[in-house]
Amino acid sequence: MIGKIAWSLGKHVSTVACGTTHVRRFLRGAYVRIQPSVQEALMEGRPVVALESTIITHGMAYPQNLSMARDVEEIVTKNGAVPATVGILRGQIHIGLTDEELEFLASSKNVTKVSRRDLPFVLSQGLSGGTTVSGTMIAAHKAGIRVFVTGGIGGVHRGGENSLDVSADLTELGRTPVAVVSAGVKSILDIGRTLEYLETQGVCVAAFGESREFPAFFSRQSGFQAPYQVRDEEEAAQLIASALGLGMSSGVLIAVPCPKERAASGQVIEEAIQQALSEARSKGITGKELTPFMLRRLSELTDGKSLDSNLALIQNNARVGSGIAVALSKLQKARRKGNLPRREDTTPPQPGGGQTNAGGVRRTFGGVGRNLADCLSRLGQTPLFLSAVGKDEHSESVLHYCHHMDMSAILQLEAKNTATYCAVITSAGELSVGLGDMDIHHQITEQYVSQFKENLCQAPLVCIDGNVPLSTIQYVCQLAREHQIAVCYEPTDENKASKPFLSDSWKALTYISPNLQELRAINRTLGNPLPAELPTRLEDVVQTAVALACPLLLHLHCVVVTLGALGILLCGKRLGGSISLCPGPHEQAAAASLCATHYPAVHISREEIVNVSGAGDSLMAGILAGILAKHDTDTCVRMGLLAASLSLRSYEPVSPEISTSSVSQEQVKSRSWPEAKVWKMH
Repeated sequence: MIGKIAWSLGKHVSTVACGTTHVRRFLRGAYVRIQPSVQEALMEGRPVVALESTIITHGMAYPQNLSMARDVEEIVTKNGAVPATVGILRGQIHIGLTDEELEFLASSKNVTKVSRRDLPFVLSQGLSGGTTVSGTMIAAHKAGIRVFVTGGIGGVHRGGENSLDVSADLTELGRTPVAVVSAGVKSILDIGRTLEYLETQGVCVAAFGESREFPAFFSRQSGFQAPYQVRDEEEAAQLIASALGLGMSSGVLIAVPCPKERAASGQVIEEAIQQALSEARSKGITGKELTPFMLRRLSELTDGKSLDSNLALIQNNARVGSGIAVALSKLQKARRKGNLPRREDTTPPQPGGGQTNAGGVRRTFGGVGRNLADCLSRLGQTPLFLSAVGKDEHSESVLHYCHHMDMSAILQLEAKNTATYCAVITSAGELSVGLGDMDIHHQITEQYVSQFKENLCQAPLVCIDGNVPLSTIQYVCQLAREHQIAVCYEPTDENKASKPFLSDSWKALTYISPNLQELRAINRTLGNPLPAELPTRLEDVVQTAVALACPLLLHLHCVVVTLGALGILLCGKRLGGSISLCPGPHEQAAAASLCATHYPAVHISREEIVNVSGAGDSLMAGILAGILAKHDTDTCVRMGLLAASLSLRSYEPVSPEISTSSVSQEQVKSRSWPEAKVWKMH
């Protein structure tokens, strides 16, 4: 927040920069809601585990089903992944459920069991239901979730050679590239024919652990061998990565045996199955009602032993599946880094070989949000900085260095690390290698920020960066919409740029300041047309930036596209001969035409540049300081360019030389500037 309060969050120690990761475009539309924590994890390439909900709605009685669902989600979280329970609520697919939504599904008595065939009808009628393996696989695949944990999959029913009763789970595994972690198939099924059917469908099946024995849900032995075996989570991840790398349309089944100490006796279970099947035939129970009936009767006939095994295998699958998801995420990240296109001769040699490499070592204090608040403080504003730090030696240094800023809203946490970033910077000031510890960002929750609601609502401007959790960004945007607060969003990097654009939250923003890569990522998320590749020639760069900024200006007031050494492109509504930086009356804005103005950067020789990491933040802070001082558009932009040029010459991300005298309206007017060029937008 700026003026009375500047709010944003970023890394605190050292410089800021980040690699890019390809992010799958998420499923969007009226039929789907992806929980913010799941959206954020997918966008950042963190491991996510899909969980089904039929076991909640049809597998167990309330409240045991709710307790089981909570336990499984907690197991996934403790093992380093993000749980995404999939369910249908009032005609909408929910990928990731709140605790209230879990309880709704667990306690509802008339909800539908939703497989592939049921999805269109259930959604069209606004119904609620639990998703089966096939229904969950569809949602997981569309959202980009690679690993799905369940209890056991469906299969060929006993007598299926006559009844043709074959679960849709098997055909889904044959056409949807999701890895399913289960305790094999339910022992009430024909396991041999199920394995044959999976082979026909082209599904790679592997037993997990020390044996190739294919598990039979409640029991560890089925009498059948799995085609393949993976001994641990890393081998399973390698298998899944190979299937994904080949672009195969079929899934992978990882069969995990129930823990030995809680597995049921095969003979006891088989006798109970035969009795339950006989009862089902006499009562005419078939189709989707058969499995819930069988599981319920098995629990009764085995005095709860089958239910105990059921709970144990589900929890064990969650542990194994989340471990596989974590291993797969690490593997994919490593491969992406290894496959980055090589630059030409300008790429510096990478440190390696275990030797010590000569160089200078400096500690600086950065982070996008901190940089903005720092620069604004030096430019005469009084921002209140909201962030989180650990109670460690780094936080003491941060608070001491930032004594000129209002740090009273900083959250200090025990047993947490202050966000740090170790960057290897080349002699040209460019990032070569970076390593970051940023987990504390997730502590800047909606609940914490809501403590400062009064400050937020009274501020003339709010600044927020892409490092904060998605749910917090959405909270701030909702507050801005309700109280007509101007909001500036700094995307941070290509991987986080799209956070507000995963929902309608972005329409509450006033300003954004992306570079060209971040602007392209935003348009990808919105489903807008994209250029095949990004140009380098100035005229082509400007035309591409104009095309990408144009659809955003239907709701945003201004898009500041940072172009590095090429300067900036200011895109917005033209009023009185120039782009207006201050939002005006709606009717006036509606009548304004769109245009873009290119401002060349302040010329700095290559020898003068020592660090590029904070220049963009200084640029935006200079522009915002000008807006708050109510200067004209040209003055605001050139104040930003002056601030950026000073930071480029400084080892600190925000130059200590920035002040109200070095970056001011008077300084702007005393200098000669290259001509800014206006481009039309259509």
